[in-house]
Amino acid sequence: MKLHDILKGIDCNKINDANVEIESITFDSRMVKPQTLFVAQVGVHVDGHKFINAAIAQGAVAVACQVLPEHPQEGVTYIHVNDSNRALGLMASNFYGNPSQKLKLIGITGTNGKTTTVTLLHQLFRMKGYHVGLLSTIVNKVDEDEIPSTHTTPDALELNRLLAEMVKQGCQYCFMEVSSHAIVQERIAGLTFVGGIFSNITHDHLDFHKTMAAYIAAKKKFFDDLPAEAFALTNKDDKNGMVMVQNTRATVKTYSLQTMADVRCKIIESTFQGLHLMLNDTEVWTRLVGRFNAYNLMAIYGTAVLCGIDPQETLVLLSQLKAAEGRFEYVNGRGITAIVDYAHTPDALENVLSTINDIRQQHQNLIVVVGCGGDRDPLKRPIMAKIAVSHCDRLILTSDNPRTEDPDAILNAMEEGLTLEERASAVRITDRLQAIRTACMMAHEGDIILVAGKGHEKYQEINGVRHHFDDKEELSKLLCNNKQTDNK
Repeated sequence: MKLHDILKGIDCNKINDANVEIESITFDSRMVKPQTLFVAQVGVHVDGHKFINAAIAQGAVAVACQVLPEHPQEGVTYIHVNDSNRALGLMASNFYGNPSQKLKLIGITGTNGKTTTVTLLHQLFRMKGYHVGLLSTIVNKVDEDEIPSTHTTPDALELNRLLAEMVKQGCQYCFMEVSSHAIVQERIAGLTFVGGIFSNITHDHLDFHKTMAAYIAAKKKFFDDLPAEAFALTNKDDKNGMVMVQNTRATVKTYSLQTMADVRCKIIESTFQGLHLMLNDTEVWTRLVGRFNAYNLMAIYGTAVLCGIDPQETLVLLSQLKAAEGRFEYVNGRGITAIVDYAHTPDALENVLSTINDIRQQHQNLIVVVGCGGDRDPLKRPIMAKIAVSHCDRLILTSDNPRTEDPDAILNAMEEGLTLEERASAVRITDRLQAIRTACMMAHEGDIILVAGKGHEKYQEINGVRHHFDDKEELSKLLCNNKQTDNK
């Protein structure tokens, strides 16, 4: 592809030949091959401008940068841009043929509920007969086939590569989790969304954003940038729900459990088997559990109807949906119900615990196993412990993914949220497997165990190394003699 085609729509100054042939784009100098366009990104930890000469030495024929070198090399085309992160997104879209314009891309942003919502939208639209792509933190899919990803969190190049593969395989829709990091770092620059969904905002990622105001602004930018032809579906019950859409050009629609909205819902009954809802004046039974899932279901219903699926047919499809992996999944054994949930933020943990307490009987004790991830927002650690101890009968503090941090230091921070009496009654076990075993030993017939924080993850990351570890698998071994029985 010619460089000038890659630069379409980008405000930039060019030095030398814009007709040069480009065979690949990268922001990693180690990945440069002959005929490569190297983009010098300004990252959180690394400035790509330091690697321009290394990229040229490996065969880069063009360089996009925010600061031009003092001594440009002959034979290299330099592209001067205001923001290399944004430029990379636009270049990636052009390079892969603007795949987001060739299907209907719908994004969801918010603190909690993103993975469940996109996963269930993918499931519902598949049941309807559409070919559908999925971009989530758990897996990327074309229909039911997983697409290998080269990055845990896709960058702009990877996003467009995945979308191009979806287009190639005939996808009509793609549902995508849009993280605040992706918004701020301009990874979604150049993508065309036909719809955006807002779930909620609670305390999270302040290690990156520093303040709640910056975190909220990051989410809002997604809606500010939606085109006029798109829809913006927002949670009216969240205090920032209408803030998100106050400057959007998109058509605004709302959903709510508490007030009048385009999608209204009332919970008739909530059990461990599912939710009985009144959704826009029609009753529906779903397999999803908990008030927080009522919000996810409203977002799914609203999106389906906005995309042209008949409301009555949408309700039928909702009743057939199965929970996303690691979201309120449970194992039953020895008369004990053990629940595995990804809840790793204060709000998500409170939602899950409130749901369990709304459903459980007076004679059922609740034992909670919870930790906090290392190298992540430390401010939420004491809050998480306080929420857990306030909603359960027995608390076990343990490791999550300590990553490069000392696990005991993380537990010390969690304990700061507890009174001396609460610390004395809590159990502290650094080894996660031993913590789960202890919970199973404590539990009697009829009791409930919640193992929170890791959900779908099949690993535990310690000192930069990922070791196989699956909460649900370990619970199944302990309670069911290796035989898994769950709510799938």
